[in-house]
Amino acid sequence: MALADTYRRRLHERALDQYGYVTTRDAEELGVPAVELRKIGQRGGLAHIAYGLYRFEDVVPTERDQFMEAVLRVGPGAYLTHDAVLALYDLALVNPRRIRVGTPRRARPRLPDHIEAIQRPLDGADLAVYEGIPTTTLARALLDCRGLVMDERLVEATRQAASSGLLTRRVADQVLAGLGAAA
Repeated sequence: MALADTYRRRLHERALDQYGYVTTRDAEELGVPAVELRKIGQRGGLAHIAYGLYRFEDVVPTERDQFMEAVLRVGPGAYLTHDAVLALYDLALVNPRRIRVGTPRRARPRLPDHIEAIQRPLDGADLAVYEGIPTTTLARALLDCRGLVMDERLVEATRQAASSGLLTRRVADQVLAGLGAAA
């Protein structure tokens, strides 16, 4: 027996790919009227997080939720950048107080203090998706963290990323050269 295709089911399936989060833009793409999204939230199980952002309460929280939430709060085209990317990859022993989120255009959402939006259009070659979360590439993030994270930690993180297969040897050598370290 096929399950009924309901607004809630459509939204929930999208949310499963986004750490439990769903936006009004997602609802629009799925053919769910915004008013229905609010109604689902009022019936329970869907928490209102911020303007246009909701989270299904039955999706088990993870340590990566905060990163997805930050990207979705900033808006379409947003991506993690700088030390937020290193934290997502668990490299360089970083634990940023603020999650840095890049955006190709000016974004003016109300953001909590722990999220910083940076207007920064990037070439597609510098963008990636890691664990379902839009980010800069790891190489770009390592280079962007110069002056923000200790050089020794960046060099060690680059070597660790290369040895674990997160970076190719060629890219790791380019990053090390950019950091002023010997390959």
